[in-house]
Formats: sequence, C-alpha cells, structure tokens
Amino acid sequence: MDLTTTPLTTATLDPALAVAELERRLALGTDPSDVHAAVESGASGLVVVDSRSEQAWAQGHVPGALHLPTALIAPRATDLVPTGTVVVTYCWGPGCNGATRAALAFARLGFAVREMWGGIEYWTREGFGVEVDGVVTAGVPDPLTAPLGRGAACGC
Repeated sequence: MDLTTTPLTTATLDPALAVAELERRLALGTDPSDVHAAVESGASGLVVVDSRSEQAWAQGHVPGALHLPTALIAPRATDLVPTGTVVVTYCWGPGCNGATRAALAFARLGFAVREMWGGIEYWTREGFGVEVDGVVTAGVPDPLTAPLGRGAACGC
C-alpha cells in the first residue's frame, strides 16, 4: 500500500498485520519510565547498557548502567554480562540508532535484549536521575514528555 498517494482515512490496513507488528515492537522496546521502574524495584537479571562513547558517558548516564560502547560489545559482553540476563540498551535519543545497533550486537551473542526508546534524552526529560562523576542528580520533568507531580503517571 502506498500511503503517499492514499489518504490515511481511506487506507486499508489488515488489523492482524498491525497486531503482529505492534506486538513485535513492544517485545523489543521499552520506554524510560518502565526501565526506571524496573531499576528502582531492584529487578534481578536486568542490565542497562549505555552504548555511547567515553565522552558521552562522562556527560551523564543512567545510574547503575554498564558502559559498553557498541564496538566493544562483541569482544567484551560475555565477560561482563551474565548469561540469562535481560539487556536494555540505550544511546543518545530518538534521532540516534546506536541503541538499535547495540541491541543487535547483544542479540547476536544470544542475549535477550530490549531497546530503551528515547535514550538518555528522554530519560532526562522525564526527570530521572543522571549520574556524573559518581553523583546522581535529577531535573524537573519536561511537561511535554512526562506528567508533573510526585507519583504522577501518564496512564499509558
């Protein structure tokens, strides 16, 4: 189907195809809010991996994340990440495919993997803590990306 010539309101889309694709996307991705909740709950068997450069890592990263740039995943991951661990990768943000490439590298090694949508950009925009030089600080959530107020939830 060519949606460039078919108005969206008249496009025919097989619901079964949509279900399959959306289920696939949800199985392979997650958002910063869900990652934060899992980390805060102390979920076992989960490793959050920052796939950015050393310079980017030093600018701030998800507290407790493992720093493993994409180019180092193949040679080092099996020494650093226990077998059976669920790996969540992230990079800069939605305009960067680094987390996707990192997730692919982990999947090729046999790890269960998910990509954190929005990367460190949306992690910080949601007001979650960022670690720099061992100090964790959190900003105010961006009202366009996260509800304001302690304990507020988006309801999605």
